[in-house]
Amino acid sequence: MLEGQDITVMGGGIGGFAAATALAQRGARVRVLEQADEITEVGAGLQISPNGVRVLDALGLGDGARARSTRSRGVWLRDGPSGREVIDLDLARLRPDADFLLFHRADLLDLLAGAARDAGVDIVTGARVEKVDVGPGRPTLHIAGQGAEEVGFLVGADGLHSVLRPELNGTHPPFFTGQVAWRAMVPATGREEPEASVFMGPGRHMVTYPLRQGQVVNLVAVEERKEWAEEGWFIRDDPANLKSAFRGFCQDAQDVLNRVEEVHVWGLHRHPVALEWHKGFCALLGDAAHPTLPFIAQGAVMALEDAWALADSLDSTGLLDGPALYQARRRHRVERVIEAANKNARNYHYGNPMAKVLGHNVLRLAGRFAPEKVLGRFDWIYDYDVTQA
Repeated sequence: MLEGQDITVMGGGIGGFAAATALAQRGARVRVLEQADEITEVGAGLQISPNGVRVLDALGLGDGARARSTRSRGVWLRDGPSGREVIDLDLARLRPDADFLLFHRADLLDLLAGAARDAGVDIVTGARVEKVDVGPGRPTLHIAGQGAEEVGFLVGADGLHSVLRPELNGTHPPFFTGQVAWRAMVPATGREEPEASVFMGPGRHMVTYPLRQGQVVNLVAVEERKEWAEEGWFIRDDPANLKSAFRGFCQDAQDVLNRVEEVHVWGLHRHPVALEWHKGFCALLGDAAHPTLPFIAQGAVMALEDAWALADSLDSTGLLDGPALYQARRRHRVERVIEAANKNARNYHYGNPMAKVLGHNVLRLAGRFAPEKVLGRFDWIYDYDVTQA
């Protein structure tokens, strides 16, 4: 049903390009509007779990994705102050047929943008949409410096500060979670294992993993604090603040922190899942519909799943009825994933010493005698295949 249909995607990010590619591969004429002057991405890492890799495979990008990423061999949880191992989940042994891929965000974006171009998508940069009139008919975009333009169907993949979401749901301010996160890229030593290392401490944790065939290490560190912090990816901070927050952590953690020369910080905020993901000939996707906290690494993966489900729903039932099918397929799942992410933060930040000893010892025993059950808690996330749903 998409053959020859005109579809505009707002946002040249991971979800936007994945949706554009999936739509174009089904015969739609697709245009992506990106407000930046060029397609670039911040220096950050992404973990793409098997449920996201299945979307990349379905888009015909599986080989390219595996070539441009690092296959994670495991997840190593450690007590931050002492460095003592809590649990080492060997993904290569426990899930030998599942791909957990570690990406530099720019590499995944470049792969998806290239796929969109190959599928015939028109990518327009420097196009900042200031307002959307949803109206009773086709949506109208107000583009800075270009005036108003009516489009056939609009996909709002324009992220956390979407201009489409308020038109469908009104404005609902987020609330600060009392946590801030730093992100940084540091040079690798060449001795890093292809796995995610998590250093856990009272009220804070940090995650590291290698990228680009071991050339660099991605660092994300989270601290609980009372002071409000601004939400956004591009806020620079003094590396001394990050190092001070984790000064009591073990030497392995310090070795990474000491290589940080440039760091960004942002406040972690909770946003409600949008009540309405669609209206008329419009639909929301990814963070525009359901921002999530980064504690089970599913933000980008949910955008990939959304992209496939939206394209499939529109293709199977048409532009008018497809959006309702899309929301019905996706809403419950993303709500469940977001709730799991919210809960997982607490598992890393034991403040009570007795609770920490108990929690870590339970994980140690489980890792020794039943590691498959520890990983199996998230099978409902990782085993899901939106391309077959």
